[in-house]
Parts: sequence; structure tokens; C-alpha cells
Amino acid sequence: MPAATETFPTPSHRGQGQSIDLLGKIALLQGHWQPRVVAEMNDYQFKLVKIAGEFLWHQHSDTDETFIVLDGQLRIDLRDASGSLRAIHLQAGQMAVIPQGLEHKPFAQAEVQLLLIEPRGVANTGDGEAGERTVANDLWI
Repeated sequence: MPAATETFPTPSHRGQGQSIDLLGKIALLQGHWQPRVVAEMNDYQFKLVKIAGEFLWHQHSDTDETFIVLDGQLRIDLRDASGSLRAIHLQAGQMAVIPQGLEHKPFAQAEVQLLLIEPRGVANTGDGEAGERTVANDLWI
């Protein structure tokens, strides 16, 4: 079995036409906030990630983003254009779609395992400048 920190080049099959063991793949991930692609559908990528603690406020002006909780409890804080705040709370087996342009900040009191669905090339930290939490795109596991 490959080392947990190893990532793979884009497979020619892009994860299509085969069974993908999401829990097995996510077990290979070390660290938090390091999404890795497991499959593609058209121009969309399915990414696994482990998170813990607080992320940063960000938005994606050109696309929606889907969060599917595989394990744990996730809170996503939302801030609309007027500055109003609210939160979505998700348990394992639940999902939420964050609409394009809506500022959001994921938070996990304890580790959460997620499946993210978003278009290829979307920065995990949104539209702003890259920072220490920005991860390279198209890293497969």
C-alpha cells in the first residue's frame, strides 16, 4: 500500500467505471484541510478531506460547492452580502450545497471526514489570494 502522504497522477479512467472505497481512501489521508481527488464526472471533481478546527472565510463567485459529511459533525458558518450570519449544522450522512458567491467558513470541533463536489480547478480557499491554507488542485489519492 502506498504511503499516506503520496498522491497519484490523474488516472486515465478518472475514477469512472469502477468501485471507489471512500473510507479506504480517506484513511490514507494524513493531516487536515488537504483535499484529494478520488473521481471526476464531466468537469466536476469528487474530493475527500479530513478537517478539524476552523477554516477561513471565503467564497466561490463562479460555482456552488457541495459538502457531504461521511463522519463527524460539521458546522458551516454563512455570511450574506448584508453581513448577516447564520450556520448550517451537518451530521454524518447529511449534505449541504453552498451557493456561489455566499461567504462561508467550515468548522469542526473534532475531526470530520468529508466528500466535496466542485468543478475542476476551484481553489479550496476561494476567490481570494492564495495563502497558507491553499492547496494545489488536481492532487489524487
